[in-house]
Amino acid sequence: MSSSPSNEDWRRLDRMVTGRVRRPGESGFTEASMPFNKRFAATVPSGVVSVANTADVRNAIEWARHTGVDVVARGGGHSYAGHSVNTGLVIDLSAMNTVSANGSTGLVTVAGGALMADVYAAIQPHEMAFALGNGASVGIAGLTLGGGCGATSRVLGLTADALVATTLVTADGQLLHCDANENADLFWACRGGGGGNFGINVSFTFQARPVADCASYLLLWDRADAPKVISVLQDVVLGGPDEFAARIGVSTIGESKSVVSAIGQHLGSAKELREILDPVLSVAQPIRMNLEDRTFWQAKDDLLHETAEGAFAARTGIVTRPLPEEAIATMLSFVDRRPGSGNPDGGGAALFSWGGAINRVGATDTAFAHRNALFLLSMDTSWAENDEPAVVDANLRWLSDLADAMSPYVSDGAFQNFIDPDLADWRNAYYGVNYPRLEQIKERVDPDGVFTFAQSIGS
Repeated sequence: MSSSPSNEDWRRLDRMVTGRVRRPGESGFTEASMPFNKRFAATVPSGVVSVANTADVRNAIEWARHTGVDVVARGGGHSYAGHSVNTGLVIDLSAMNTVSANGSTGLVTVAGGALMADVYAAIQPHEMAFALGNGASVGIAGLTLGGGCGATSRVLGLTADALVATTLVTADGQLLHCDANENADLFWACRGGGGGNFGINVSFTFQARPVADCASYLLLWDRADAPKVISVLQDVVLGGPDEFAARIGVSTIGESKSVVSAIGQHLGSAKELREILDPVLSVAQPIRMNLEDRTFWQAKDDLLHETAEGAFAARTGIVTRPLPEEAIATMLSFVDRRPGSGNPDGGGAALFSWGGAINRVGATDTAFAHRNALFLLSMDTSWAENDEPAVVDANLRWLSDLADAMSPYVSDGAFQNFIDPDLADWRNAYYGVNYPRLEQIKERVDPDGVFTFAQSIGS
């Protein structure tokens, strides 16, 4: 239970750090504490410390322990479950956003508060990359710690698979360097063990690989073509090279008809890409088709996606074999009758192509256990902050019913990067066989549960 520090306690914290301490009502407080998912906008911290350096992080943790205040780290603030904010102290890392890239070694060192946009800006001049997400404002820390996937993951693996070292501040204020040889257990846990569990990661070092020109595509079909399009696209992914990536989606906004889409890239030419996609182009003519050669960086921009403002919820499933016809029909029928809302982002379901390099790492080699997936199934819905409670309830009920209906066709796993506050068996779903080891590491590095939140390791 978070205590209530006195005004003098807060002034003492201000003296302990180089960065800025903000309280509710002060300039910059809302920007430094508002969760990306407005579903959790009512959660307001007692204070935010925008740290300037690692010493500030250590001092802030020490202060929180001394005063008995709950503490949470905030990078990009994108936690789907709002875990980047609490009612105690938020340690805002956004000012710690430096990125250095070495073109000769391929090593990229990233401070804990850096966003995707910061990383891309540093690596582009060197024509090298590792798997990164599709949101420019997503934080590198949360992405990496949950595993992290992107359109290049079938070739480059997960974001966490590119990690070669990380440094974190633990609950007792130690600054620990972690790699394959030093603090190896903690290094293992930081590759898929979830954000905010073991300390505050202040630095990450990744191994990037050279990139070349590629091709990107966007295809849209009529709803009537959805069953055969989704079925054939699954086969296209399974039969295609690792260089080919797809997000196969069906979505609806308000009262509008469902739209079926495929978006992705191929680390090869547009000619090769068209040949890969020929089976689905032959079975149903798209109503829109963009397919062209691109630089790697143009393709990255083509795939950028930012969720609309407002509140949302998501459920995920790990697909280990192609969805059969009845599963596709079930998914489509649910999306067709999704409740409306005031959020222009709408809702729906999507299959993200996994496999490839992701599955060439063992389930216990890192904390990320989902190494047998063909696709990630993501189901989501959204609503506006001013929607009536009945609208919110209807959307959440629809999402829960959809997930239940799809459960026979997926494994019992779920994706920890899309953390779901409504998921009951989250320990097994996120971490599977790796949870007992994660619990042991948590007990060793944070025996007092300083870094504790709903769905934290050991809770």
